[in-house]
Amino acid sequence: MVRQSGADKTKRLIIGLCITGAIFVIQLFRLQIADDEYKISAANNALRYETRYPSRGLILDRNGKILVGNKVTYDIMATPADLQPFDTLEFCRIMEADPEEIKAKFADFRKRRRKIGYQTVPLIKQADSEKYNRFAEVSFKFPGITAVSRSTRDYPYNACGNLLGYVSEVDTSYIRKNPEYRSGDYAGKTGIEAICEKELRGVKGYSIFVRDVHNRIQSSFENGLHDSSAVPGNNVYTTIDAELQNYVEEIMANKVGSVVAIEPETGEILALVSSPGISVDKLANINRYYNEIASDPMKPMFNRAVMSPYPPGSVFKILNGLIALQEGVLTPSTTYRCSNGYHVGNFTLKCHSHKPSIDMTESIMMSCNAYYCYVLRDILDNPAYRNIEESMKEWQRMVMSFGFGKPLGCDLPSEQGGTIPGPETYNHTHGKGRWKSLSVISLSIGQGEIGATPLQLANYAAILANRGYYRIPHILKEHADTADAAKFSEKRYTAIDRKHFDEIIPGMYYAVNKTSADGATAWRAGVKGLEICGKTGTAQNPHGKDHATFIGFAPKDNPRIAICVYIENAGFGGTWAAPVASLAIEKYLTGSISRPEVEKQMKEAVLNPYFKPEEKNDNR
Repeated sequence: MVRQSGADKTKRLIIGLCITGAIFVIQLFRLQIADDEYKISAANNALRYETRYPSRGLILDRNGKILVGNKVTYDIMATPADLQPFDTLEFCRIMEADPEEIKAKFADFRKRRRKIGYQTVPLIKQADSEKYNRFAEVSFKFPGITAVSRSTRDYPYNACGNLLGYVSEVDTSYIRKNPEYRSGDYAGKTGIEAICEKELRGVKGYSIFVRDVHNRIQSSFENGLHDSSAVPGNNVYTTIDAELQNYVEEIMANKVGSVVAIEPETGEILALVSSPGISVDKLANINRYYNEIASDPMKPMFNRAVMSPYPPGSVFKILNGLIALQEGVLTPSTTYRCSNGYHVGNFTLKCHSHKPSIDMTESIMMSCNAYYCYVLRDILDNPAYRNIEESMKEWQRMVMSFGFGKPLGCDLPSEQGGTIPGPETYNHTHGKGRWKSLSVISLSIGQGEIGATPLQLANYAAILANRGYYRIPHILKEHADTADAAKFSEKRYTAIDRKHFDEIIPGMYYAVNKTSADGATAWRAGVKGLEICGKTGTAQNPHGKDHATFIGFAPKDNPRIAICVYIENAGFGGTWAAPVASLAIEKYLTGSISRPEVEKQMKEAVLNPYFKPEEKNDNR
């Protein structure tokens, strides 16, 4: 073992001390001379940061028209550490603010002064330019009070409230889930604003100023060398047609329900209306109106188009007809008799009066209940199946291939899936082996346990227009995620052969383009030259007057628009839903209206049970 001499130990110690000293020198040089990171740290109390808020990206319609723009507003900010006594009443007069509210905020600032430190906090949010200009002229009278410009939302169209959603200040729970946000930031909370928050929000910037020992701003730090510019958010293009959306909302004023229009080939949503909805004037100032909107008995924040599963009513008869054609238990020439209803023993399912013996095309045109009672029983009592549970399971599978009974997967939040019953439903209700086709006869006319959203019914209309397939309805023109882009472009085929759709279409065409004398139920939807095809529905409502519905598309060949109109408590689908749909179709296809008297009648109709005559006719 070799022992180290005293000289060697001393030498090693000296080398170690030199290395350590060199490290300290290098680190001090980096911190004090070479590295600005510490000098410009937000924790450095000698510096003051002022946030530069980016303008939020625009939301545009399919043609580039602005649905949501921006306008400049000003947040009036207070720095509690810099506040000095001033005339509070004069300040409130200039800003049109409540003196008690301002005093309460100052008291809160004093209470939290140690926690706030040198931070600047909001005093008045979103002051308009007129108030800001008055303040700016005399701002020297109010030490510690400054203004920060920021863009807030502006709405060129009084439409799309439920669809667009709103922006509001983030709270503690939001920041906890999204730590990149800070108190005072705004974010999209619902609708497209929330879906596209990452694209729309932009990137905040900041300006750095130097304070003196009395915390007064002296100058820009290093002439703005380290300032950061705000980066505006990206624009988002929707599939909505702004003119169509605005027009349909005008028609649906003072009505309760929904209208959804889709471009059949692409699945792009052209209009999506939930009525009554949120006025964009209130949407722009959601914090002020939130409690009023939330307490409204008609629930304007509830998006009926995607969240309310309704009984589809007679529009569902076409689907039962398609299944029967596919199963081989029905042909277009099959006739059944109707004597004001379907009668079995003591049971009767009523029908309106029409010619007694009709074929499949006439049954669609006339919307015969009895015909589809026979059709459903032929499907469920088909001897090709061992029992009704087996045939019912197949019926359920075919119905769900049309997108019913589950969410379609659109890019709007909170979409509901509705309900399509199967054998397990009736085994639970009646007991296994204790139900028959007559037990579920209400399914023949779209009643009973069936529930479908207006979006699903509009998609159903698009499937009929496409003769057997659909693309998932969507509201955004482009999707950044590759998987989403693929999902919305994929064709999804139903369990029904294309040839059977061609057999169904004539009945839909005659329902609109024949006369009431012929028994056509949707004749009020007829527009010369447009070749609209459709089907009316009058859905039974146990809570009041029947719901009116209509599905359709146009033109008959190479369709450009498919639509569902659903109006609660309106009565007959042919009376109310069909004309509303035809006006929307005509407006979209031609840009004008050839039947002003129909337009006037539909716009002036009040079908909202909560409507009060003194109310304005603009609560959508």
